[in-house]
Parts: sequence; structure tokens; C-alpha cells
Amino acid sequence: MPPTRSSSLQWQPNSNAGTNGVGTRAKRTTMSVLGENQAVGKRKAESPLKKATKRSAFGDITNAIGKSANDTKNVLKNVANTKAFSKFKDKKPVEDKKEVSIRQPTKRVSAEKPSIKTVVPTRQALSRSTSNPLATRKATAATALETSISKPKATAAAKPAPKEPVRQSARLSARLSLTNESSENSLYVSALDINPDETSNQGPEVEPCPEVKEEAPVSKLPAGVEDYDAECANDPFAVSEYAMDIFEYLKSREPMFKIDDYMDKQIDLTRFMRSLLIDWMVEVQENFELNHETLYLGVKIVDIYLSKVTVSKQTLQLVGAAAMFIASKYDERVPPLVEDLTYICDGAYTHDQLIAMEASILRVIGFDLSMPLSYRFLRRYARCAKIAMPQLTLARYILELSLLEYSMVTLSDSKLAAGALLLSLKMQNLGGWTPTLEYYSGYKLEDIHDICHQLNDMLHKKPKTAVQTVRNKYSHKVFFEVATIPLVDDLKL
Repeated sequence: MPPTRSSSLQWQPNSNAGTNGVGTRAKRTTMSVLGENQAVGKRKAESPLKKATKRSAFGDITNAIGKSANDTKNVLKNVANTKAFSKFKDKKPVEDKKEVSIRQPTKRVSAEKPSIKTVVPTRQALSRSTSNPLATRKATAATALETSISKPKATAAAKPAPKEPVRQSARLSARLSLTNESSENSLYVSALDINPDETSNQGPEVEPCPEVKEEAPVSKLPAGVEDYDAECANDPFAVSEYAMDIFEYLKSREPMFKIDDYMDKQIDLTRFMRSLLIDWMVEVQENFELNHETLYLGVKIVDIYLSKVTVSKQTLQLVGAAAMFIASKYDERVPPLVEDLTYICDGAYTHDQLIAMEASILRVIGFDLSMPLSYRFLRRYARCAKIAMPQLTLARYILELSLLEYSMVTLSDSKLAAGALLLSLKMQNLGGWTPTLEYYSGYKLEDIHDICHQLNDMLHKKPKTAVQTVRNKYSHKVFFEVATIPLVDDLKL
């Protein structure tokens, strides 16, 4: 029996035919388009890398070459249906390319109009386009390029002379630009849009105002006054630009917190009981290491509350504890807790009672805690006069001791601070009231002379054993033992 033929010799359909290919005519056309070297040959086994083809960021733009035969067949159909091909399909063939110029009607102004050149393809070009789709594309592109509008340069012809513009005033041109609704920019007129040369022929000419250069305000200090704020200009924490205004504002608020003699209204209280309460508040300030501003604010709150509300002796300490609690939350970074204050009161009051008293005090004082304090004024005066720390500590001792004296309640805080500083200078023989202190405090020597005598009389009083906290505090070395400094006679003041 003769051997059978191998499967490789069996009949196979054309590789270019079928659903994925075209016939022999399409193959010839593709060869003419792509060339003999790039003709479609036998298909090879497809590799998996061909599926992941590279693509540019804007898509496959240059894909005219390398497509399959099916794409070539679609190209032939698209070329046959293009507008350029259908345009010339019904026209009669003409001889080689001719330039047909369209004559434009002339006008008075002699200017060259753009000439349109129309190129009509010949019969040979049409015959090539039907057989070669790539040639058809090139011919169509060449036709589109040659059918262009050439814009020659305008000749320097004689133009009619422009009319002389009507000169309008600046105010009239601004009004016209506002009423013009042709554009958005006409609704906004600035000083730069108005030409200063455009002046009205009817009204008189207005001369421009001379430029005035603003100079920085120079502070004129009296003779012998040192400009402390100018020296601290580079210190951002000193706020030297606003320091003078801040303390002037605090002085203006002193009448709002003026305290009258209220002890006659308090039936159960006495002056000594108030001194005991203030002495206990000083001890609280020492135990919790609070700021001195907290102590002075707490005492101020107590006096204002007692001047408006009648308090029994059983709730007097509760008022002092609540006042210190309010002042601590206003001035301290870490205020003491309610439990701390109830503990230091030896359990005489509960948590709810302290909170209720705090709310009552805030309602009475109107929630206004920005009170002018004598301690703040004292620090300001000492800094401006460049007082050393031992002398300032002596003034602080005198001022803090005055908190226990009920007779000092009605005095002004700023005057009280000035009198304490003057007495401190006199006790250490460091001079008197200088022009610098007079300028920054706003008080002359005769304004604080009486207060200085009152403070000196307070120091000469025999101290009571029940209220020794302030004296013991300033007898320590930390405070330079200023409580032991010898006193001065009134005649030397």
C-alpha cells in the first residue's frame, strides 16, 4: 500500500483569505501601498509579547504601516467614500493643473484681496488614486495645501485722514466709560484710566496737589526722660509700641472698679476679719506657688463682691477661696483644682458650695476680670526707671502689706503703686521722684505725697501676731530680707 501524504502536504486555505484576510487583488494593492519589501507574507506563530503592544501617550497616531490586510481593505473603502474623492468623481477631466483666479470687485480703497487658487486633478491622477490608496491620500493632501488663501501684505495706500478727536474732560470720560455696557472693563474706572492731559475747555484748569510725604511719628519726650520703650523695641515680649497705651487704658478703667467704704453694710464682718482673710489668701498663694497677679486679682474680687453683697462670717472664707479659684483660672497656666481648695479650707465647704459661690461672684462682678491692679503698675514704673531688684522687692513688700489695710481699699491702684515705689526709694536713700517716673506714671510728687505718708504710717504700726504671713514671707533671703530694713521718719519724706 503506498504511503500516505503527510498532513503538511494537505490542501490549506489561503493565509490571506477568510475572515482575517482579503483576496489576491487586495494583496496586490497592499503590496503596491507598502512595497515589495513590506508585503504581507506567511503568518508566523503569534508570540504572547505581541498582545502587549506599545502605545504612545496620545494613542496610536502613526499606525498607517504595520496593519493587517483587513485594515487595508477598510482603508480602500474609506478612501472611496471621502469627500475629496466624491468631489472630483462627477467632474469632467481637464488638462494639466491650471490656476483659476477669481477676480474680486474693486473698491475705492486700493488693497490687494487674497486670491484663491483652485487645482483640478487630471484623469491620470484620478486613475492612480483608484489603484493606489496611498497615492490618493497624497493627492488629496496636495490639493488641500494648494487650495489656500494667500494673504499678501497690505500696500501703503493712501488712507483717509482721521478726524480730529473731540477733547473731553476727565469727569465726562469717566462718566461715559461707566455708562458704556459694551465690555466688562468699562464698568471699572480707576485714576490711571483718566488721562491728566484731557482737560475741559469750559472750566478752569485745576492744578495737581503737591505730594505730601508722611513721616514716621517721633515721640518728643520731656527733658531728662529716658525712652524705655525705644530701648525695648527689639524685644517682642515687651510690646513697646503698645505699652504706653495699655497702661493708659488701665488707668482709664480704674473708676469702673472703684470700691467704696462697704464695712458699714456688713453686719457680721469687721476690718480685722477681712485682714485675716487676706492673710490666709497670701498663704494660699505661697502654698500653691501662684503668681502675685493672682493674689492681687483675688483680693480685688473679694472687695468688689463684699461691697455689693452682704456676707456672713461663716461664708467669708468661701468667698476668698472662690475668688482665688477664679483668679487662678484667669492668670495661671495650671490653676489648682476644686478639691485642692476644699482641702485647704479644712473641709469646711463642699465641692458644690465652691462652684455655686464661683457662679455667684461672676454674676455680681459682671464677668469682667480685666481689672487694673496695683502690682502691674508697680512693675511698669520700676522697669521704666530701671530700678534694681532689691529696691523693687521692697516696694512689693510695702504694696502687698497694704492689701491687709482696709483703709487702702478706696485708693487708686496706680497711685498706690507710685507711692509704694517712692517710699522704697526714700527708705534706701536712692533719690526721689525722677522726671522719668513722673512721665511714665503720669503723677507728680505732690499727687502721691499723701499716699506715701499713709504707707509709711502703716509700716510703723505694731504688727499683730495673727497676721504675720506677709512679714515672714519677705523676711526670707529669697526676697532679700526687705522686711528687716530700717524704717524712715515721716519728716524725711
